[in-house]
Amino acid sequence: MNFHVRGNQIEVTEALKDYVEKKIGKLEKYFDTPPESDAHVTLTVVKDLHNVEVTIPLQNVLLRAEVRGEDMYASIDLAVDKLERQIRKHKTKLNRKVRQKSGLKGLFKENGITTSAYSEVEEDDLTVVRTKRHLLKPMDVEEAILQMNMVGHNFFVFSNMNTEEVNVVYKRNDGKYGLIEPAQ
Repeated sequence: MNFHVRGNQIEVTEALKDYVEKKIGKLEKYFDTPPESDAHVTLTVVKDLHNVEVTIPLQNVLLRAEVRGEDMYASIDLAVDKLERQIRKHKTKLNRKVRQKSGLKGLFKENGITTSAYSEVEEDDLTVVRTKRHLLKPMDVEEAILQMNMVGHNFFVFSNMNTEEVNVVYKRNDGKYGLIEPAQ
């Protein structure tokens, strides 16, 4: 795996770069052959918060983690933990599909334990614990943002009166708002 480490409002020292490569390099143990993709790591410091963004594009999967914390090294560790959970979930999902199609068990191994053992543990992570239903009132984007702020959520699903499609508005980490629309 190739590493592209860049700093945003922080100088990336050799020690910091080595730490990133060492920690993220440990993810290669989850693959039969080391991935040939690039790991893009952005380290940022804003108002005493250390932000780590890691993006690893793989075939059919995009692994991404973003962590904010008070210590850069701890943030890197937490980002690697998030990436490990994502890898395990993807492998569990893939193994479940393979078992359903061909009846094969344990296509991947994880630390000497077949992933089918992990799938039992991670089933709980994929279980829906609550379902909400509500009418999608037609409204414009500005009204949806006001509704979202009124109920105190960080996202809001609504029927866009201009496009007559289901949209989602959400509050971004920078305090601004985003809109998710279906692709045409």
